[in-house]
Amino acid sequence: MTLLPATTRQIDAQVAQAQVACRTPSLVLGVVRDGALVHLAVAGEHPRPDVDLQYRLGSISKTMTATLIMQLRDAGRLALDDPLERHLPGTAAGSLTLRQLLGHASGIQREPEGDWWERSAGADLARLLDGLSADKIAYPPHTTYHYSNLAYGLLGGLLERLTGKPWADLLDERLLGPLGMRRTTYAATEPYARGYVVHPWRDTLREEPRTDTGAMAPAGQLWSTIEDLGRWAAFLADPDPSVLAAGTLTEMCAPVVISDLDSWTGGHGLGLELYRDGERVYVGHSGSMPGYVAALAVHRPTRTAVVGFANSYSVPLTRLGRRLLTTVLDAEPPLPQPWRPATAVPAELAELTGRWWWMGTPMDLSWDAGDLVANLRGDRVSRFTAEGPDRWRGRSGPENGEILSVLRDDSGRVTALDIATFVFTRSPDEAP
Repeated sequence: MTLLPATTRQIDAQVAQAQVACRTPSLVLGVVRDGALVHLAVAGEHPRPDVDLQYRLGSISKTMTATLIMQLRDAGRLALDDPLERHLPGTAAGSLTLRQLLGHASGIQREPEGDWWERSAGADLARLLDGLSADKIAYPPHTTYHYSNLAYGLLGGLLERLTGKPWADLLDERLLGPLGMRRTTYAATEPYARGYVVHPWRDTLREEPRTDTGAMAPAGQLWSTIEDLGRWAAFLADPDPSVLAAGTLTEMCAPVVISDLDSWTGGHGLGLELYRDGERVYVGHSGSMPGYVAALAVHRPTRTAVVGFANSYSVPLTRLGRRLLTTVLDAEPPLPQPWRPATAVPAELAELTGRWWWMGTPMDLSWDAGDLVANLRGDRVSRFTAEGPDRWRGRSGPENGEILSVLRDDSGRVTALDIATFVFTRSPDEAP
């Protein structure tokens, strides 16, 4: 699949303009659709970007740390509402829950004790925990959004204590290897772009340090390429079930906390940032480390994403990435799946289809690929899957998780449908 020439021209122009306006040495953004990198836009020559050139991921690393936590949750090793103390005992933040830490709703301070961790050689877990005191909890838990790198250092420590393996080894074993992300590494691996500060008046470059962040690595250590980050975006759009269940990833995309209560344009799920753009919601994360910024924005319903890197702080890359994602979706909305005729519907199920009524409100029930689809007033659509005789479980829409029961009289004739105690009959004149 490729994008239309008019769309790629818009993207290339915006990337070129951003590289000049922001004076960044090297800038690259890629568009991912249906699991593949379909367009690469590059600008700058220090160095010239390509799909295999590494940059630093920064906080996009957090999305992978969160995924490791969710894998262990699905395996029954932990629960999201467990207190940290249960898995990482002896900390001054032991009462905070894993859900609060994942969603930046724990109230814990942004940074660990000591020098700015992004520019300093990292300490080990023991030293990180030694510097953690009760006054590091700046806000009452789950009362406000407060972004915290420290929270992800603690989650990384939990992973190591619970599994007995270093965070980096877990990452390789459970995510990077299975997803084929061979150029996503703990330390920079050639070829990689050096990161810079651009002098504000002289246009000269000062190279930034590339530190090993130690126990804070789960918050921002990783290096990656546009090709590998595109693979990660494709996974977030449509996960490989052997790595993470689709329902679990959907759970990660539900808001834990809204970050701007005045406008509701952003929030945070379980390790993923949420961005509202008009009627669309994107998921992903921003990233920064000294000399680098990174962007990841995914529109899951259309399996479309934009990923990007720059090797200076000067580019508002997250905003640029979301703007390019909107450009693609506006210019090239995905085509609907073609309609296909159904196979014969069993007679006992065919009699369930058609119009039903509740309190004078119509609901149309149709058969689709083995499921029942309920359309209430044309704006509430729920899909039900058979769970037993005359029993159907909602698996999407407003009735997700609810039970649709088929009610019959003594002769076996269908008389009504009961959806979570709301009883629908064949006529608006019938009482339930």
